[in-house]
Amino acid sequence: MRLTVVPVIPLALPEARKTATCATSSSVMSRRGWVLVATDLLSKARAGDGEAFRALTEPHRRELHVHCYRMLGSLEDAEDALQETLLSAWQGLAGFEGRASIRTWLYRIATNRCLNAHRSASRHPAREWDMPDVAPPEPTGLGEIVWLEPFPDALLDAALSETPLGPEARYEQNEAISLAFVTALQTLPPRQVAVLVLRDVLGFHASEVAGMLDATVEAVNSALKRARASLRGRLPGPPPAPGSSAEQALVAEFVRAYESDVDALLTLLTDDVFVSMPPIPLEYHGRDAVARLFGGILHSGRRVDLVPTRANGQPAFGAYLRARTGIRHGSGLFVLTLGGTRIRAFTRFESEMLPWFGLPRSLPSR
Repeated sequence: MRLTVVPVIPLALPEARKTATCATSSSVMSRRGWVLVATDLLSKARAGDGEAFRALTEPHRRELHVHCYRMLGSLEDAEDALQETLLSAWQGLAGFEGRASIRTWLYRIATNRCLNAHRSASRHPAREWDMPDVAPPEPTGLGEIVWLEPFPDALLDAALSETPLGPEARYEQNEAISLAFVTALQTLPPRQVAVLVLRDVLGFHASEVAGMLDATVEAVNSALKRARASLRGRLPGPPPAPGSSAEQALVAEFVRAYESDVDALLTLLTDDVFVSMPPIPLEYHGRDAVARLFGGILHSGRRVDLVPTRANGQPAFGAYLRARTGIRHGSGLFVLTLGGTRIRAFTRFESEMLPWFGLPRSLPSR
């Protein structure tokens, strides 16, 4: 069940945000001044002051949400893990000895909550093809990762701008939130995911990661080496810059083509284009296979209107199926992965994701 409120410590009160802002502003003071402020807040929080606890944790909340998403590949699971992290931190303040920063301590809790989620037997199952009157063509493969969800840029931008990176971070923040990267992470053993994200994305030192995972530095370095080797060659090159004229032109051509012109659509795809539809496991790799898929959909008479949004730093669209009544019902969320002047991948997600992006379940008739 998805949690939405942390008992005792609600996170969205205006006064809490005001206190958190004061705490954040204090970080520009001298190091000694900030330590005094944090020590005072910690003492108050340990005495049961929820406002002080929020002031300590709120500056890290967004980045922890993104961290849980990278670990789990699911927006809803990440939200649950974040709430469990904050609740555990609230209940475990007495055990915080101050040997590491509050931020490092919170990352330790969040990472272990995500590892627990991976071990849970209640992982999400695959779903069947759900387009009436359209028979899917033979896929080129079945997805190794059937549960994946996109992350709204509206939540992402603030989190990435506030995330301090250690000197050992190897990945740019935009690259490290792309669908290709998050998908690739889900193919790794969970502890390798944790090590790679903490070391190569966030830049924590090996000794810090070892402390978070109750492991040795040697074990952390070994897991990191294996994770890097597994990811090598799986990640595409950089796409056009977000919001650039090249991206805007390609997106506009896609919108025009997807509504009715399959031939025009195919000209926008790379030869090795990849289409996936999690949690439906069917995958289509290569322009010929994708041509059969899109051809069957468009030739069936299905027509959709696309409402632009952004996910994982990439162009995305809410898709609304035109009904005979004139009402347009949400039928999915599309995310495009661009490569140069072409579309490298197309990922279709379930319509349940639309509200996360501030999009309605349906649109009125034109």
